[in-house]
Amino acid sequence: MCKPRFIVMVLVGTALMSAPTAQARIKLITLPVRERVEVQLDHPSVTLIEEERIVPLVKGLNQIDFSWANTRIDPNTIVFRVVNGEGPNPAQVKVLSVSYPPNENALVWQVAAESSGSAKVRISYLLGQLDKSFNYRAVADHDEKTLTLSQYIRLKNFSNEEFGSSNIFAGYGRQFLKPVGLNETRQILMEKYAGVPIRKTYTCSAAQFGYIDRPRNKLNVPMHYVLTNDKAHQLGRTPLPFGKVRIFQDDSRGTVAFLGEDWGKFTPLDDEMRLYLGKSRDIVVIRTIERKENRRIAGNLYDCDIVVKYEIENFKNQPVTLDISENLRQLRDELLGNRPRDVQWELGKQTSFVAGPDKEESTFEKLLFHADLPAKPADGKAKKIVHRLHVVIKNHW
Repeated sequence: MCKPRFIVMVLVGTALMSAPTAQARIKLITLPVRERVEVQLDHPSVTLIEEERIVPLVKGLNQIDFSWANTRIDPNTIVFRVVNGEGPNPAQVKVLSVSYPPNENALVWQVAAESSGSAKVRISYLLGQLDKSFNYRAVADHDEKTLTLSQYIRLKNFSNEEFGSSNIFAGYGRQFLKPVGLNETRQILMEKYAGVPIRKTYTCSAAQFGYIDRPRNKLNVPMHYVLTNDKAHQLGRTPLPFGKVRIFQDDSRGTVAFLGEDWGKFTPLDDEMRLYLGKSRDIVVIRTIERKENRRIAGNLYDCDIVVKYEIENFKNQPVTLDISENLRQLRDELLGNRPRDVQWELGKQTSFVAGPDKEESTFEKLLFHADLPAKPADGKAKKIVHRLHVVIKNHW
């Protein structure tokens, strides 16, 4: 591994400049270690490094050599600045030129100082193969009302460079001070959110989740934990970045049970993250088309009167709310054939969901209803709940 090198060449007086070796790169002083390093990881494909060093300068012309052989530095992005110093200040120190020695991964800056002293210089550049990813550990309480969410960042450094104690900013949340080792993969805890309220949902959708038993018209019923990224739900400090979530549940015996894992989507402030838990075997939903009748309007133009029936049984020992989603474009295409236009529809009077469609979650082509299901009785025979969706698909041909 060949790390970036910083070397000062000092050209003093006419004697040195007139000597036969005056044109050679005379490396006299190696620069001190980095005083400060900033690692900016907010870009998805490259990393911005910004480092500061205290450079000794003499009055007159100085040369500063920066080399990066075998290191993933983009030479077109290197920027050199003088910020302040104990002797010369930025007004007294001027960068005169920059040159590229032939056949080397190096830059040489010519710097003129009006007086001798130490100057602080800042060098920034883009570095490849220093990457990040995010992951989470979610541990739900035994009653599944709250969970503890731990957020981690995983750093993979294959840039062939290492950094000591560095200020690292991942693009989200606070900065943290950590070293970045050579060829190292390191996982760092960024945030830990305790007591996050969650909502456990049960959802069926023929269009989105399909059937567990198509001949019997038995729908899949996936389960999710839903987290809201706001302060009222103990979150809301920053957006939650995309990452894998490993999900556990407290078993009330001092250990946790692994429930599964899911990819948590990027979740802005005030938005929701849904974590998939698997399919419920305790809620049975049979979806059938109870009625399909065409009513001719004119020529070959029809309205189609459709009733979808849902027969629901809850075999759980506690009452739950089932979310029933119906995509009306998919329903039209399923029954009437594919049409290259938006679906036109109106809700019919035989729809049995008392509260009607969820106004916030429903759209121009998707309806979401909530069905409250009682707990399984003591005799073990679940009560069958029947709901109907009555919809008129308009102006089809």
